[in-house]
Amino acid sequence: MKLAEAESTMQKTVEATQRSFNTIRTGRANSSLLDKIMVKYYDVDTPLKSLANIGTPDATTITIQPYDQSSLGNIEKAISMSDVGLTPNNDGSIIRLNIPPLTEERRKEFVKLASKYAEEGRVGIRNIRRDALDTVKKEEKAAEISEDESRDLQDEVQKLTNKYTSKIDDLFGEKEKEITTI
Repeated sequence: MKLAEAESTMQKTVEATQRSFNTIRTGRANSSLLDKIMVKYYDVDTPLKSLANIGTPDATTITIQPYDQSSLGNIEKAISMSDVGLTPNNDGSIIRLNIPPLTEERRKEFVKLASKYAEEGRVGIRNIRRDALDTVKKEEKAAEISEDESRDLQDEVQKLTNKYTSKIDDLFGEKEKEITTI
């Protein structure tokens, strides 16, 4: 695994962690809460955002307007069965999700969830580091690179690891602040 490849993979891990953070509720309406919801549409699991126009008219409401009105019931069922913890209100053409204010207990649960996502991201970064270091050591053992080059590359890999781990820590700090701020 070359240095540029390792850095690219680490960047993708940070982006994946950010997407995971976006699915955590913060007390205000955000359409990314529904990103992981899959709806049975003609017996195929389809992402909700592919089936409907999702909007946030105000800070406490998410509206879902299906492109195909016949999918309204399936969308409502998928939201009810999901882990977002919101009850859909169906008026026959639009589904509205009211975002209630978070209780202190619920905020703590969401911070724990964000912490779990951050740790998964850090573990991903460390796994990429391990793979890159293994590659460097194999190249050194096969005499493709010198011992000094190997040491330099290992230092570079560690610097990348520190850089991207701190990015994840920063994202977690922002998300934690967002969750705990009333």
